[in-house]
Amino acid sequence: MLRQRTVSAAILIPPLLVALLLGGPWIVAVVAAATALAAFEVFQLLRAAGYPSLSWLGIVFAVALVLDPAIGRNIDPSGMLLLAVGSILAAVGAFTRIDPREGLPTWFATVFGAVYASLLGFIVRLGHEAPALPAGAPLASLGGERGWIALLVLGVWAYDTGAYFAGKRFGRQRFLTHLSPSKTYAGLVGGIVAATIVVAFVLIGLGQSAVGAIVLGPLLSLAAQAGDLAESMLKRAAGAKDSGRLIPGHGGILDRVDSFLFAAPVVTLYVIAAFR
Repeated sequence: MLRQRTVSAAILIPPLLVALLLGGPWIVAVVAAATALAAFEVFQLLRAAGYPSLSWLGIVFAVALVLDPAIGRNIDPSGMLLLAVGSILAAVGAFTRIDPREGLPTWFATVFGAVYASLLGFIVRLGHEAPALPAGAPLASLGGERGWIALLVLGVWAYDTGAYFAGKRFGRQRFLTHLSPSKTYAGLVGGIVAATIVVAFVLIGLGQSAVGAIVLGPLLSLAAQAGDLAESMLKRAAGAKDSGRLIPGHGGILDRVDSFLFAAPVVTLYVIAAFR
């Protein structure tokens, strides 16, 4: 497991660091590419689970949902118009299925798969909603966009790492074993503690009070864990061990970003609630 994490990090960290260093459209480009790959894997899993879909339409729909806040904020900041258009196109595509009992799940699965994968786009939304950093903040040079995205990334990684080591050392009692047999309460607590500590330090770097980590740390942690379990449920339904073969022997892109799918919206909501 540790080797898997190390290999995954070696492959995925460089483009992420480049995007964070350059900011702006580079972050959008990396997130959009990751969303397209994740959506492809989602539709493969849905198909294996017995849910037909219009996969290529769904992939385009997912990427469009990610790009929407980057290029269409003045047209439809909420994204609801694009969601409506995509849902309509998926329904029209499903009309081509002769049996309505196949057409209906095709429509549902196409919309679900696109929306699920597009949750990664909240990384872009987080950057847009992030407040400007105080001039004297230690990480002021990063700016609000890159600073808060860095908090999200480091917080999720801290939770994942803390949960792994605490679970391995102290894990006895497991939970939700029907979804993932390796999850333990000790791992959950260890991950929350690790993430909260890291979030506290990053908040200080962003010129914010470390007290905010008391709320944001556990929220981010629980969202990350829920994202991991949601993907596990999808893989269990599909009878698959990994989401794909992007990283030979180490799974697909969805296996690497599943926690961010739920954590990114939660951190974005925190920023909106705290700074508006």
